[in-house]
Amino acid sequence: MLTLENNCIVIFGASGDLTQRMLIPALYKLYSHQKLSSSFAILGVSRSTYDDQSFRDKLIKDLASDDNVDLESLDKFCEHLFYQVMDPENKDEYTALKQRIQSIETELKIDSNTLFYLATPPSLYSVIPQNLAAQGLNVEDDGWKRLVIEKPFGYDLESAIALDKILYQDFTEDQIYRIDHYLGKETVQNMLVLRFANSIFEPLWNSKYIDYIEVTGAEDLGIGSRGGYYDNAGAMRDMIQNHLLQVIAMVAMEPPAVINADSMRDEVVKVLQCLKPLNEDDLKHNLVLGQYTKSHVGDECLLSYREENGVPEDSRTETYIALKMFIKNWRWDGVPFYVRTAKRMPTRVTEVVINFKKTPHPVFSDNPPDNKLIMRIQPDEGTLLSFGLKKPGAGFETEPVAMDFHYSNLKNSALLSAYERLLLDVLKGDATLFSRSDAVRACWEFVQPILDYKKNKFDLYGYAAGTWGPIEAEALFKNGQTWRSPCKNLTDTDYCEL
Repeated sequence: MLTLENNCIVIFGASGDLTQRMLIPALYKLYSHQKLSSSFAILGVSRSTYDDQSFRDKLIKDLASDDNVDLESLDKFCEHLFYQVMDPENKDEYTALKQRIQSIETELKIDSNTLFYLATPPSLYSVIPQNLAAQGLNVEDDGWKRLVIEKPFGYDLESAIALDKILYQDFTEDQIYRIDHYLGKETVQNMLVLRFANSIFEPLWNSKYIDYIEVTGAEDLGIGSRGGYYDNAGAMRDMIQNHLLQVIAMVAMEPPAVINADSMRDEVVKVLQCLKPLNEDDLKHNLVLGQYTKSHVGDECLLSYREENGVPEDSRTETYIALKMFIKNWRWDGVPFYVRTAKRMPTRVTEVVINFKKTPHPVFSDNPPDNKLIMRIQPDEGTLLSFGLKKPGAGFETEPVAMDFHYSNLKNSALLSAYERLLLDVLKGDATLFSRSDAVRACWEFVQPILDYKKNKFDLYGYAAGTWGPIEAEALFKNGQTWRSPCKNLTDTDYCEL
C-alpha cells in the first residue's frame, strides 16, 4: 500500500459551503481511518475573519453534529487545522501566505509538498494560480505542488481554452487536477470492472448485441438557493457537459492497456472525440429542452422554476434536457445513446441502462423478454440484470426476473465517498479519475452547438414539477424504445417498469 508523503493542504474558499459540507468532512474521515500521512496540515484561506482557534471551533461544531464522529479523534484532527485571512484577488497578500505555509511546515516538520484546492467561484481559477506562481509556490524543487480545480472548467469552448492557456503559463498538466466528483463514485468505477473483468459482458458490449443505452441523472429537488448560479448555467452546463458525458465515456471506452492515469484517460478522450457532432437536424429532432412548472404532489405545492428565488420571471433556462446522440466508431456505430437530466423529477437517481437487442427466435417474437443491465450510480448503489424466464404452466410464456447486487449488502466494506476517494488520489498523485485538458475540450466541442442553439429562438417545453419531463421527449425514440422510469429502490426497479 502506498504511504502518503507528508503534506500541506491549502484550501481557498475555506469558509464556503463546499469546504464545510464536503472537503473537511472527507479529510476528517480519511484521518479517522488512518489514510492520511502521519504529518500533515490543512490551511484554510478566505476573506472571512477567523483565526486558527475560531476556525477549528466552527468546524468542530459542524462535524460533532454527526453521531458517528469520535470526539477525541476530532480534537486531534483539528490540531492540524490552521487559518489565514486574505483576499485571493490581492497579489500582495500572497507573500504572507507563503510565509505562513513555510511556518506551518517548519512547526510540523512537513516537507514542501503542497496541495492548493480552489473551492472558490470560477472567476478566481485564473487569478489564484498566477498569484501563487508569482511567489514561486508552483515550483517543485523542494516538493510537489498540485492544483485542484472544481467544475465548471470554463463557461463554453472559448473560455475553457482561455482558462487552460492561463493555467499552463505557470503549471504543467501533471500538476493540475480537474475534479469531477461523479468519477470518484465507486459505482462509476465499478462499471469498468463489470465490463473488463467478466467475460460474460465484454463480448456483448457492442452494436451487434446492444439496442440502445440510456443515461439518466435526475434530481427530485428544485434549485433551492442556487437560482443566481443555475439560471446562468442551466442543465447543459450543470450536468451534461461534465458529469454525464464522462459517464458515457466510461461506459463506451475501449479496454485500457493498463490501469493507470495515462492509459485510462487516453481511452476516455478517444470516446469523446468520436461523439458525432450535432448538426442542425440533430438540434431540431434529437434535442428536447424543458423547464418545470408549478404543480401539486400530494399535499405539497411545488413552485415553478420561474417562481424560485433568484430566477427571472421570464427565464428560458432549461431545467430538463433529453438528447439522442451517437458515437461514431466501430464498436458503437448505429447504437443511440439517450441522455437526460433534470430538476424536479419524481425521484433522485443516476443510472445507466444497457438495453440489449431482443431475441429473434420465432417462438418469442410476439412478446420477447426485455434484457437490461441497470447500473445504479446513486442512490441505492448497485447493479441489476433483468431477463426472462418461463412462467409456470403450459406453453412458453415468459415473465421478467432480476438478479441484483447492492453495495449496502456488503459487510465490513465501508465505501469511500467521492470526495474522500478523489482527495486521497490527489495526495497520492494519481490522476486516473480526474479530467484531462483534452477531454474537457472534447466535451465543450460537443455541447457548443447546443449552447449556440440556445442563443436563438428555440422550443422550451413545460413539464409539471414531480413528473418525468415533457412528453415531447418520447418522440426521440423509435421502434418501441422508450425511457425507463426508475423507482427509488433498485431491487424493485424493473418490476415497476416491466
